[in-house]
Amino acid sequence: MRTEKNMFKTKNFLQLIAKELLSIRRSSGVQVAPTVSLEPSKFKLRRALIITKLSRYEFEQSRYPELNEEQFHQMMRKRGTDLDAWIYHHKLHKSFEDNIVKCFQDAGCEVKMTSRAEFRSSLSKEVMNWADVIVPIGGDGTFLLAAGRASPLFAQSHTKIPIVGFNSDPQRSAGRLLLPKHYSDYPGEAVAKIKAGDFKWMHRTRIRSTILGNNGKIPQSYDLYRHCVSKMEQKTTRPETLDKELAKKYDAKVKRVLPYLALNEVFIGETLSSRVTHLQLTLDHGNVLYKTKSSGLCVSTGTGSTSWHSSINRITRHSMDSLSKILPEEIRNDFNGLDKDQLVRKYNESLIFAADDPRICYSIREQINVGVWPSPEEFEPRQFVSNLYVKSCCFDANLVIDGSICYSFNDGSKVLLEVHPEDALLAITLD
Repeated sequence: MRTEKNMFKTKNFLQLIAKELLSIRRSSGVQVAPTVSLEPSKFKLRRALIITKLSRYEFEQSRYPELNEEQFHQMMRKRGTDLDAWIYHHKLHKSFEDNIVKCFQDAGCEVKMTSRAEFRSSLSKEVMNWADVIVPIGGDGTFLLAAGRASPLFAQSHTKIPIVGFNSDPQRSAGRLLLPKHYSDYPGEAVAKIKAGDFKWMHRTRIRSTILGNNGKIPQSYDLYRHCVSKMEQKTTRPETLDKELAKKYDAKVKRVLPYLALNEVFIGETLSSRVTHLQLTLDHGNVLYKTKSSGLCVSTGTGSTSWHSSINRITRHSMDSLSKILPEEIRNDFNGLDKDQLVRKYNESLIFAADDPRICYSIREQINVGVWPSPEEFEPRQFVSNLYVKSCCFDANLVIDGSICYSFNDGSKVLLEVHPEDALLAITLD
């Protein structure tokens, strides 16, 4: 009896894996990208706004403005920092930045530069209207920062400024959002192609976060990178009256769109990672309110599916080996005959979906499954949706956009996460 029961559970488990693979594979064929009215061949490259990386050396140095360079170096070495490595990589980035600037200037472009730190306060509607292209140089973090501050909502502009990023250290950074590593070695070739219109547009879906409430107030945004209150908003979005149906469903009167769009993900969870996160969710404006306890909620775009989304949901070879050990003997032999590394790789690759997919995928991080949680019991810990309503039942939680900007999201706070085609990031890609 025990063996039959184990076999039944095992078959169910394997069927769930197969179902998940099939579902995600089918979803990968969704075509959603809105069309671009401007053909690449008609794009005019005249002005480039270059966003430079804030190196670890620069960041640490900025924390001790009272120290001169010699004193700073002495303090870093005393605490055991590999200062020589910091300086080496700092110079590597700066040399690469100089090369990119020269490539654009040689192509006849006017160039303005701003550092990652300055970009947080110096971006204005005027600068946005000036630039033909925004060029983040560094890693994916610098690209995400540039994308967030270049959003139409943040800049209060209907003009979409395209973004193209260069990886300044491809040996240490995968740079999934940046141009292929080939163009780190030959940036002039990339600039020439963009200048000639020999590129493709990519529309990367982004998540819009809309706070629901009764007074239209939103909490102060907090800059996680600089550990300070954010002063980045050029203009704040205005409260809007919520339509009657949603107002009744979510017990709110007004909505207010946050000025930052998420290119990778929105994460909601308690500030202390050891504390349980209590959330209530409604999928696609449905009639069921799901209650869950977990380590947090991650809502990802296709762009972000290669990042935290994959880390949360991926399986390992160790998991496969552990599974094979508990299988009934009559199934184990067949299972052990399979290429487990290939199974793991295919499953993990199936988690990734297209950057222009109009859906978002939520993942409940380490969902607690006991007799009363989640409620209802059939609530799936991961699923594709068009929109997601989230209500907080937390003590000291935050809503975090792309790991950079956070808002307090405590008990009673409500947000609607959704996708709007007009919010998509316009990026330049090269083969």
